[in-house]
Amino acid sequence: MGKRKINTIKETGFKTPEDYFNNLEDALTRETQLRILMDDSGFKTPDTYFNRVEDRIMEGVFEKETPKIISIFKKHQLIYASGIAAAIALLVTFSIFSPKKDNWNRIDTETVENYLIEENIGSYELADLLLDEDIEEADFMDASINEDLIEAYLLDNSDVENLFIEQNMN
Repeated sequence: MGKRKINTIKETGFKTPEDYFNNLEDALTRETQLRILMDDSGFKTPDTYFNRVEDRIMEGVFEKETPKIISIFKKHQLIYASGIAAAIALLVTFSIFSPKKDNWNRIDTETVENYLIEENIGSYELADLLLDEDIEEADFMDASINEDLIEAYLLDNSDVENLFIEQNMN
């Protein structure tokens, strides 16, 4: 930059649009007429609007005093009443719907089997219901299993495809 001679530059680098100075007077006239029209836009505020607006805003900000609410029921009375009602409901429920031991002896085995089949209760769900104390090893030791019964069960309850798949997987 130091090598160039600044005093010999003839162009400033600034340009004006064409006919700028010819149309400048018309543009200024239009601008002043527009400002005159804008002053009389047709909208008007009331004379004392800006004097009262602060008071009206402050009225909306401050809370008005709320009336005191008196409840008909006291909280501790409601708790006592609901506790008594719950105790009575439990007493009635347990006294009416308590299972009688002799009813369980009268249920047929077929009824239980039909219930288990219709409700789709599987062996895992039944196993969850049994306790370890209920299962004794002696119950399984004395059981005699007939081979004909096992064969009939397998023929009725298994698919050949499933057996073939399981045999190939092992």
